[in-house]
Amino acid sequence: MADSKATPQEEFWSSEFGDQYSERNVGSDVVASNLAFFANIFRQISKIDSVIEYGSNIGLNLMALKLLFPSQSQFAIEINESAVKKLQNSMPNVKVFNTAISNFDSNQLPAGSCDLALIKGVLIHMNPDQLSMVYNKLHQSSHKYILICEYYNPTPDVVKYRGHSDRLFRRDFAGEMLDQFEDLTLVNYGFAYHRDPSFPQDDISWFLLKKL
Repeated sequence: MADSKATPQEEFWSSEFGDQYSERNVGSDVVASNLAFFANIFRQISKIDSVIEYGSNIGLNLMALKLLFPSQSQFAIEINESAVKKLQNSMPNVKVFNTAISNFDSNQLPAGSCDLALIKGVLIHMNPDQLSMVYNKLHQSSHKYILICEYYNPTPDVVKYRGHSDRLFRRDFAGEMLDQFEDLTLVNYGFAYHRDPSFPQDDISWFLLKKL
């Protein structure tokens, strides 16, 4: 849950709008698309034993990753209480932190970090003033890979989101992380199209980074 110093964006996602998002984005078709999405990204990587997802919502990404890596230990950070309850009901083995990303400390993880830190469709909704802080948390909570899946734009811009202003921000998130941390390298990148005939995604660009 967001604390008393929450940004407008954190308040937005912890409120009724966040509840409605969880209700819209459900179903086996989403999990199937996510499974194809992650299988493509990790096709040359044999093992990811642990993952922490930033902004997990009801866990549809984690469900897909669990199918790819059945023995994977999974952790999640989610600000919306309703989404957390649904995630805990459907995936009781996931350790969920019901908090804003800004309040999360990677020391809360049993090993301090995971093989993979994942963020998908979340950075675009965060206050731009928080991005450097979030990049730090992603970096700290991974000892191997960081996967960023977001709307890409070469320069920062803002677009309306379902009629709301200052709720969707695009930029080169991965490029900013590569600039911020000298020990990161780009492993691979790609694009997922909303009109894919079999496994559509939401026009997101993905970037797989690795710690040297």
